[in-house]
Amino acid sequence: MSMVPSDDIILEGIGLKKHFGGGGLLSSPTVVRAVDGVSLGIRRGETFSVVGESGCGKSTLGRLLLRLIEATEGDVRYEGRSIVKLGKGELRGLRRELQIIFQDPFASLNPRMNVGDIIAEPIWLHNLAKGREKRERVADLMRTVGLLPTHADRYPHEFSGGQRQRIGIARALAGDPKLIVGDEPVSALDVSIQAQIINLLEDLKDRFGLTLVIVAHDLAVIRHMSDRVAVMYLGEIVELSDTDSLFDNPLHPYTQALLAAIPIPSPTNRQPKALLQGDVPSPAAPPSGCRFHTRCPHARAVCKEQHPALETATDGRQVACHFWREIQGAGAGSISAPPSPALARRLALYRTWRERQDKPVATSA
Repeated sequence: MSMVPSDDIILEGIGLKKHFGGGGLLSSPTVVRAVDGVSLGIRRGETFSVVGESGCGKSTLGRLLLRLIEATEGDVRYEGRSIVKLGKGELRGLRRELQIIFQDPFASLNPRMNVGDIIAEPIWLHNLAKGREKRERVADLMRTVGLLPTHADRYPHEFSGGQRQRIGIARALAGDPKLIVGDEPVSALDVSIQAQIINLLEDLKDRFGLTLVIVAHDLAVIRHMSDRVAVMYLGEIVELSDTDSLFDNPLHPYTQALLAAIPIPSPTNRQPKALLQGDVPSPAAPPSGCRFHTRCPHARAVCKEQHPALETATDGRQVACHFWREIQGAGAGSISAPPSPALARRLALYRTWRERQDKPVATSA
């Protein structure tokens, strides 16, 4: 993994909040706190990943960092310069350097444009090349992502899912960006195609000196390609760490729960795993204090009353938990919640059935 100076920050979010609803005559009176006070810095040349359950706000955070949506509060700084108050002209020039790869490759491509025009659009928009030079540049981009330039006249529906994602990557590269946000870039693809796209992104990162921000929920993808990982829960970052430390020794109980849910590829390992109980609370009505306390096996009274700050550990990692020092080193095994009543009844019935099966059958003399 790449080693970069900690002070070489290319993109920074400061106190970012994004609340939906609650304002205007026609909007919902309910306020959904999709992102609620997130601060982070992304280092130049690294792969930074944001992970969490569906609905935790990670995709919204990715869009806030690119100013694809406007923040309710907070600031975004690109190379030390705030971008939240830039006008349309200045922001359009900045789009060259900050690009995104969307989750659904088909929905993000214009079905009425052929692939050549789709990839050429950023080149035309930013006046980077014209005529034959533009066509040659489009052909080079298609070859770079593993597509045939002879297919430039085809339309998105004529390609497979993996090929459409490659088209999206080529379009993102067309403006010579410095940073690309991948919003679940492989979640809609088959496993075999996922590996191809992941390897392609890593190759392009090294070739063009890119900085990548990957939004994902697949922990295998995260570990394979990330330098640092931010774990989100209900709109907040609960742990931020380098990848190896996070997977070897997770500090926050939510991170431990995520790692405990990873399947072990061994048919001989059939030990039952204790899972978190309860549902994820609504971001429209997050719990008081620590937002994870309603599902945390280590929760105490203080967790319901006081919100934990994102604290820096001795090794530079950050964690938002009142008792992370007491539970560190426990790893995934620290998640020990009692089974639900329904599961307990099923286990009891199963044990009764096994006992009957194991009893010797009486034979007549």
